[in-house]
Amino acid sequence: MNIIPCYAPTNDYNEDVKDQFYDRLQSISEKCPTKDLTILMGDLNAKVGMDNNRYEDIMGRHGLEGRDENGERFANLCAFNKLVICGTIFPHKCTHKTTWTSPGYNTPN
Repeated sequence: MNIIPCYAPTNDYNEDVKDQFYDRLQSISEKCPTKDLTILMGDLNAKVGMDNNRYEDIMGRHGLEGRDENGERFANLCAFNKLVICGTIFPHKCTHKTTWTSPGYNTPN
C-alpha cells in the first residue's frame, strides 16, 4: 500500500506553483507499483463537482456542484493514474461533503 500525503496549493496560487505541485505528485505516483493500492490523502483544495462526463471510471456523481480549476487538475491526474475519487461514489449528506462553509452559509467548500 502506498499513502501519499498531499497539501495542494489553492486556486489563488499562480499557475507555475500549481504546475510544480501536480508535476511532483505525478512523479511520486509513477514510482508506486501499479499492483499496490495507492491513496492520496490530505487536502487537494479541489472541487471535482457532480458531472463525471469523461471521468466515469474514476468518479461518481455525488460531489459538490461545480468543478474548479484544481478539481480539473485533480480529476486529470486521477484519470491518468487510474485513481478513484472515492468521496464522489456514494451519496452523502451535504454537511459531510464540505470542509468549510462561509458565514451565512452561502458558500460551501
